[in-house]
Amino acid sequence: MSQAAAVSVDQGSAERAARGRSDSLAYVDGPIRLFVLAALMWGIVGFLAGDFIAWQLAYPVLNLDLPWTTFGRLRPVHTSAVIFAFGGNVLLGTSLFVVQRTCRASLYGGAGMGWFLFWGYQLFIVFAAVSYVLGYTQGREYAEPEWWIDLWLTVVWVAYLTAFVGTLVKRREPHIYVANWFYLAFIVTIALLHLGNNMAVPVSFLGMKSYSLLSGVQDAMTQWWYGHNAVGFFLTAGFLGLMYYFIPKRAERPVYSYRLSIVHFWALIFLYIWAGPHHLHYTALPDWAQTLGMVFSIMLWMPSWGGMINGIMTLSGAWEKLRTDPVIRFLVTAVAFYGMSTFEGPMMSIKAVNSLSHYTDWTVGHVHSGALGWVAFVSFGALYYLVPVLWRRRQLYSLRLVDYHFWIATIGIVLYITSMWISGIMQGLMWRDTDQFGFLQYAFIETVEAMHPYYVIRATGGLLFIIGALIMAYNVWRTIKGDVRYEAPMGEPALAR
Repeated sequence: MSQAAAVSVDQGSAERAARGRSDSLAYVDGPIRLFVLAALMWGIVGFLAGDFIAWQLAYPVLNLDLPWTTFGRLRPVHTSAVIFAFGGNVLLGTSLFVVQRTCRASLYGGAGMGWFLFWGYQLFIVFAAVSYVLGYTQGREYAEPEWWIDLWLTVVWVAYLTAFVGTLVKRREPHIYVANWFYLAFIVTIALLHLGNNMAVPVSFLGMKSYSLLSGVQDAMTQWWYGHNAVGFFLTAGFLGLMYYFIPKRAERPVYSYRLSIVHFWALIFLYIWAGPHHLHYTALPDWAQTLGMVFSIMLWMPSWGGMINGIMTLSGAWEKLRTDPVIRFLVTAVAFYGMSTFEGPMMSIKAVNSLSHYTDWTVGHVHSGALGWVAFVSFGALYYLVPVLWRRRQLYSLRLVDYHFWIATIGIVLYITSMWISGIMQGLMWRDTDQFGFLQYAFIETVEAMHPYYVIRATGGLLFIIGALIMAYNVWRTIKGDVRYEAPMGEPALAR
């Protein structure tokens, strides 16, 4: 299929053609609406949990001496809420929206399949959150819920894969648009990771507890094969599907280079799966495996920046929209953060750099520049686009509120990541500093005390990010109600007003 034909899919010909057909081709949008609302709700819950534990690090008294409110139990609530609840609902909702439009076909399995996916996934989230608070987890870096919750997610995920692939198979558009390639890679790889990482033996059939089949360095290697590829395919490949659909749609421009998008896809998919060992530098993992992870991580920089360039250059001929449309600003800023994070990650995988950064807050800053700047911002942009479309409103309630959200959240991210960069580098330098006799210059508690002001700055940045999310929730609520706030056009020169 020619590039021009592919662009026509992206520009909306599929939507218009499908609307002109019989009612049997009506898109299944009811569950997608609830995925959007669930993403907003879980996002605020996850952001609140994350900011609360950030304040706990600054002021440990906030642990409250209760088992359910300690950092150790709330931290997995935060990570799972923002990754799997907020991010997962965004991915499921947008993927079901995009695959129907770009295939000119209604969802395979119909509304029943859509509703099962929505309620089944919410049930998994609730079960997992309760198990974390009660202490029923397998531990590890990314805490996993217990075995029967893992089995339920497997059922839901197989249904998700069936619905997505079934819609692709019944498509009326011969071309499979590249956004669907990234979504499909995300769905298939996460299934593989979930099954491989959660191999466990239950203590009893009705019991909550289970034990991993692996131990020691094998368990560590499996965990970081899972952990890094959850970042690679859940938080990168899946959200690149958003980028390749929603930036062209909002900018009303074709993808800058469809050929580059295909190269981006295959290079990223091949390389990412090998990068996990860079999390285990200077451990019991064999040195050759550490080096392998480092080499593939450095190679990842090139396709990642190819995708970043493709996303940003899609605005060619429409740069003025950055002044007049804050939704585009969210999407493009997200791509800029994607580029920054995918440069910083390979750099931190180099052993000489990693010897300073490992186990420090620098890693925390890096993760959140990607999570807040890339994942959350591209999600916000996509949700702002979807709400008027799904609820058939002419426009958002207020673009000014979108603009306020953008700047408040951006300031919050800058406070967060810069404080963690400074804190992390300081932390690493203090840990390795020695006197003339070779003894450590600082006790560990001195490094903790030195980080206190940076923890306060980090938590303040997180609070600003939450305020932005609350502004978004209000804006979405008023949009769904059908309200419109009358405002002067954005981007007008001051003298023209």
